[in-house]
Amino acid sequence: MKKETIPSLDLNNFTNGDQQSRQKFFKTLGKGFEEYGFVAIKNHGLTEELTSELYEQVKLFFNLNLDIKKQYERPELNGQRGYISFGRETAKGFKKHDLKEFWHFGQEVIDGDPISKEYEKNVICSELPEFNKIGRKVYQSLEETGKTILKAIALHLNLDENYFENKVHNGNSILRAIHYPPITKKPEGSVRAAAHGDINLITLLMGASNSGLQILNKKNEWISVTALPEQIVVNIGDMLARLTNNKLCSSVHRVINPPKELWGTSRFSIPFFMHPRSEMSLNCLESCISKQNPKNYTDTTAGEFLEERIRELGLKK
Repeated sequence: MKKETIPSLDLNNFTNGDQQSRQKFFKTLGKGFEEYGFVAIKNHGLTEELTSELYEQVKLFFNLNLDIKKQYERPELNGQRGYISFGRETAKGFKKHDLKEFWHFGQEVIDGDPISKEYEKNVICSELPEFNKIGRKVYQSLEETGKTILKAIALHLNLDENYFENKVHNGNSILRAIHYPPITKKPEGSVRAAAHGDINLITLLMGASNSGLQILNKKNEWISVTALPEQIVVNIGDMLARLTNNKLCSSVHRVINPPKELWGTSRFSIPFFMHPRSEMSLNCLESCISKQNPKNYTDTTAGEFLEERIRELGLKK
């Protein structure tokens, strides 16, 4: 496989840099998102300590007996909160389910915003008192980082720096803790996560316990993505691709199965899926439509698009 790497950036150059540093950052960021849809970022604000604490809690949760975990599964919530058991999610266009189980932490509205009526309450795991508490801290940290990255994206698109601010305030974001269990028999066509694009605006991935993530580049080649310990990986989701009429690239990506000698190992991964408020328009920006790039998408809202994709994933009937 050709050794190709996604761009690496330092968020400090944008948050604390002079005008020249900020401009260089958002131009490099934008170019990376146009070419690969993925970048790696350091100085993102999430501490090593908090990252380690959450991974520790996540491993403790997934090591609980299945009957205990099942108590936290709420099918009526359509996979948006709490535990989602092994085999429930199938990537769009695939018949075989992904080889994973996961947990969802969702938004908690604390400022009286009426949008709270749209959200279910988070499921609380009573066996692990620190699990939800640390999950909430990480959620808030990555949400702030996501807002900063969206400011840089807005500048790259020649929009006002705060274009996304009111659209993501109390947005329907999800922090997903994923466990890919050991593979105990020949997968028969299933992989840990089949090729897919993310639904949301941007995804912030706080590292994974081992390799496996690959993205499909514009030459239709799969390239492996690995971040340094101090980095997070950030990628464009389908909502932002729609908004920008594919100027920003929502790259198809997957998590492949390990070599057979490593089938007995678990893999853990924690992405933060940054969603806007349901009423946000995903209609293609006029500035991204041209004769060379005619409008590719019908008009829709974030809420309507999310509803459609949840059904396609098999999480809602």
